[in-house]
Amino acid sequence: MRTFEDIKTEIEALPHREYMKLLHWFSEHDWNAWDEEIERDSAAGKLDFLIREALEEKTRGNLGQI
Repeated sequence: MRTFEDIKTEIEALPHREYMKLLHWFSEHDWNAWDEEIERDSAAGKLDFLIREALEEKTRGNLGQI
């Protein structure tokens, strides 16, 4: 298996267009992983506290105020 340093050197040697394609792919890959994590956490109830907090703030009349 190649090391981080090996991969880093290869990335730095890429032509600009290929670097940009890699950057786009990596960004999409990262966002997809984040979306999947949020979906798992939501299904597991780990984000329910956010709903409760929002409802409490709504009850207090604090939503929509800047």
